[in-house]
Amino acid sequence: MIASITDDCNLHCAGCYAQANHACEKSQELPTTAWERIFDEAAELGVSVILLAGGEPLLRRDVLVAAAKRTGILFPVFTNGTLLDDDALRLFDAHRNLIPIVSIEGDETATDARRGQGVYIQTADTMRRLREHGLLFGVSVTVTADNIDAVTSDAFMDDLERRGCKAALFVEYVPVESPSLALNEDGRIKLAARVGELRARQKGMITISFPGDETEAGGCLAAGRGFFHINASGGAEPCPFSPYSDLNLRDASLRDALQSPLFTRLREDGILAAEHTGGCVLFEQKQAVEQLAEK
Repeated sequence: MIASITDDCNLHCAGCYAQANHACEKSQELPTTAWERIFDEAAELGVSVILLAGGEPLLRRDVLVAAAKRTGILFPVFTNGTLLDDDALRLFDAHRNLIPIVSIEGDETATDARRGQGVYIQTADTMRRLREHGLLFGVSVTVTADNIDAVTSDAFMDDLERRGCKAALFVEYVPVESPSLALNEDGRIKLAARVGELRARQKGMITISFPGDETEAGGCLAAGRGFFHINASGGAEPCPFSPYSDLNLRDASLRDALQSPLFTRLREDGILAAEHTGGCVLFEQKQAVEQLAEK
């Protein structure tokens, strides 16, 4: 699952999808007790990995503490890397099922251009502190037509490995503001080839491509086919890039969400297997998904 546990964030990154689809304006966030129930239901259903995102998840330490207690589940925590204070470091140190995933855009110039002046230095210091404590951590890189060569280069990956990074997640840019930045077919072929080369070369790192790796599974894995998204107010959505829901987990179970009419139609009507031009198939099918949700 992917759980956006808060809408709040201390940064205002250029091209932020949460801001573009007004996710940061949603209603009251789920309380800790609701997330505790959701995590317990997930464990009963056999969910083994729950990605914690936001906003900035380190602003909901209460939810991170609740997640840490569910030791049978791995929780990658997607953070901008600027809020790793001593308390957060102790939490990650004591509960190794919480895996920090630091978001970067490439080098200092590229990262600060999107995330704000001085952010790269803060994330570099965060990686240093994580390494000094012997903590497993990774990075998340948004891949665009502009930065694909730089962020998949041997030099960039070697630098990450020297910093102690053990996982790299390449996430294709979803064209919420600048369509020209999205990878075209040639770009997706190039990314897939480079990921294959890096997996053969970087034996000390896990390399994941999203949504590129979904090709091996026969198409999009959203809407409960492989995962689904829970927004901060409890809405069960097909994925973060398809913010439509017909059920809220305030008053429904995870099993109910998996069997919801919206998720069922998306799995059965072939939308998940549709062709797309990059980033996310459901983002390009948003009108169809919205119509289904309204029905």
